[in-house]
Amino acid sequence: MEEKKQEEQEIIDHLNDENDEEQTTHENQAEIVEEDSEIDQIRKEKEEVHNRLLRLQADYDNFRRRTQKEKEADRKYKAQSLVEELIPVLDNFERALQVEVEGDAAQNFASGMKMVYDQFQAALDKEGVEEIPAEGEEFDPHLHQAVMQVEDENFESNVVVEQLQKGYRLNDRVIRPAMVKVNQ
Repeated sequence: MEEKKQEEQEIIDHLNDENDEEQTTHENQAEIVEEDSEIDQIRKEKEEVHNRLLRLQADYDNFRRRTQKEKEADRKYKAQSLVEELIPVLDNFERALQVEVEGDAAQNFASGMKMVYDQFQAALDKEGVEEIPAEGEEFDPHLHQAVMQVEDENFESNVVVEQLQKGYRLNDRVIRPAMVKVNQ
């Protein structure tokens, strides 16, 4: 009987060992599944961080380009406010130079004023200020301000007949449009 008990005990132990092995296998499989889900989660987090990094890098590149363009525009038009202030002075200079003078002293004074005017004009030219062509040109509402319309058979339709006030631009930006008479 003891042999039988021992045999039964061996069978029970063997079954217990099999159960332990199955349980260990199930536990190992559960750990593997858990590790796989952790790996997937880490991959997703890595992908999200990578995408955020790419977006941040693109935002930085856009910011850098935008500030570069702003700096270039600032350099290009740095003199705009000064030019806007000086254009009426230039107009007055031109009016003063149109006055007829008599006598040597007045002639010398007028020629000195003409030299100052030329120097003033050269300084504006150096900064990129140029006069907008008007008389005889086709009317362009971006460059000209029509203040009168006339009917003149000597000119084609929509052509500037007379310039009433000079217009100026700084580089490619209109500072003051030319005031003009336009043929209908």
